[in-house]
Amino acid sequence: MQEHSLRGCFHMHSIRTKITLLTLGAIFVSMVISAFIGVVSIRNLGSSDAEEMLRLMCRTGEKNLDSYFESVERSVTTVSNLVSESFDGLSDEKLEAHVERARNLFGKIAYQTNGVLTYYYRIDPEVSSKVKGFWYVNLDGEEFIEHEVTDITLYDTNDTSSLVWFTVPKATGKGVWLPPYITDNLDVRVLSYNVPVYCEGVFVGVIGIEIDYETLAHEVENIRLFKTGYAFVMDMQGQIIYHPQIGSEALTKQDEIGTPEELLSADALIRYRFNGSEKVAVWLPLENGMRLFVTVPRSEINSGWQSMIQYIVLAFFILLLLVGIVTMRFAGRITKPLSDLTEAAKQADKGNYEFTLNYNKNDEVGILTHTFKVLSSHTRDNISTLKKKVYIDALTGVLNKGAYADHIQTLQDRLDVAEEKIEFAMGVFDCDNLKAINDTYGHEKGDLYLKYSSNIISRVFRNSPVFRIGGDEFAVILQNEDYLNRDELLRRFRRATEEMNRSAREEWEKVSVTYGLAVYKPKQDMAVIDVARRADQIMYDNKRLRKEQQEKN
Repeated sequence: MQEHSLRGCFHMHSIRTKITLLTLGAIFVSMVISAFIGVVSIRNLGSSDAEEMLRLMCRTGEKNLDSYFESVERSVTTVSNLVSESFDGLSDEKLEAHVERARNLFGKIAYQTNGVLTYYYRIDPEVSSKVKGFWYVNLDGEEFIEHEVTDITLYDTNDTSSLVWFTVPKATGKGVWLPPYITDNLDVRVLSYNVPVYCEGVFVGVIGIEIDYETLAHEVENIRLFKTGYAFVMDMQGQIIYHPQIGSEALTKQDEIGTPEELLSADALIRYRFNGSEKVAVWLPLENGMRLFVTVPRSEINSGWQSMIQYIVLAFFILLLLVGIVTMRFAGRITKPLSDLTEAAKQADKGNYEFTLNYNKNDEVGILTHTFKVLSSHTRDNISTLKKKVYIDALTGVLNKGAYADHIQTLQDRLDVAEEKIEFAMGVFDCDNLKAINDTYGHEKGDLYLKYSSNIISRVFRNSPVFRIGGDEFAVILQNEDYLNRDELLRRFRRATEEMNRSAREEWEKVSVTYGLAVYKPKQDMAVIDVARRADQIMYDNKRLRKEQQEKN
């Protein structure tokens, strides 16, 4: 007897050990896989979120800069167009009057354009040696003051390397943005947009606006992301126009800067190294031919998801420890008798789910018992659900003819008891064009036509059961609020079909349904089926009237 007890204790101890080890092992493997998936997902999500933030920031900055550049272009183009239309000759006297008109016009527009440092209209010396044009400067941000114009005759106006604000638009014959340069007289770094002016095909001069380089710098410096992210501007040839970490003087020596070759890539997302730091950047083209870059150190992008991974790893070990303690504490109870569960399983195998399990202690057997009871309950509910699905029409998803018969019988049973006053109405709906659609477009389109029809019936009568009782016939049983609102529901149904048909692009999307509605009358209707027959007859009468009306038209 003692030996048998010892074997039993050893056997129970072995089961507890195996369950503990197996459970902990399974949990450990599951948690390792989950943690790995979580780490990879968080890393990818963190990187993609950061990249998307870069794109959004770059897109916002691009729109702001383009809007600003466009405002400058509009100002210059507007003046250019108006000036070009105001020529009445190229004699010195007429040209002088023309320049004065341009002066008054340009002054008004320049005041309305943000960041304008200078504006000018210069006449080509080849057109007039007397009329030079004008140049206005606003260095203090208060008002524009006329400045002595540059003597263009000192330069070769056909050499685009000198006096670029004049020679480049003259050579290209179109409006052009010029990269930053130092103005000869003001010694200020500027960007300029210049447009050539012509009179009957003859080049007359150049209209332009110079904007302070600091205005561009201010616009770009407002674009910031993370702690040390920033934006900079390059031209399409790789020349840096503005960079917050490179001074304007250093930008004049582009060969010494060492622009990374990756920045010239056509890829929207770029990874490169600058000043010893790995960076990620995105870029978008600007309307004036430049590129806007938004960049951030890769370490800042990684820091967010790396911190989250550290928390996950810490939580992993804490959770594993807690699970191990709980598993070891309750694993020993699994050796208690399971005869009730075994018998219940046999009953369930025979299809009998009406059994009773009373074991409810808080141990493994109790948990298993509870789980088995829940599983049995779900199985019983699923069987009930499957039975209900037998009453669902496979094509349209509404109730089928069998369900219709059951509903009528249930309603009839209530009428037979006669303990309550029952109010209801029955509607019968017939899809008029099913045969024509099947013959013309095929049964697949006919099925779609039936689905559209059933959907609109179900949508309007959503609080009432809808049945498909024939190939192209549907029925609705209205009670309670739908019964009281039956007239309004029919109006909604007509409006809904009209709206759907107006927006339909194909014939099988146009719903044409004839209906008949009959209200239960206790003194007239001996059975529920009598109401259904009256509704059916009303539907056929309506169908006949519709055909007669169509023939007359």
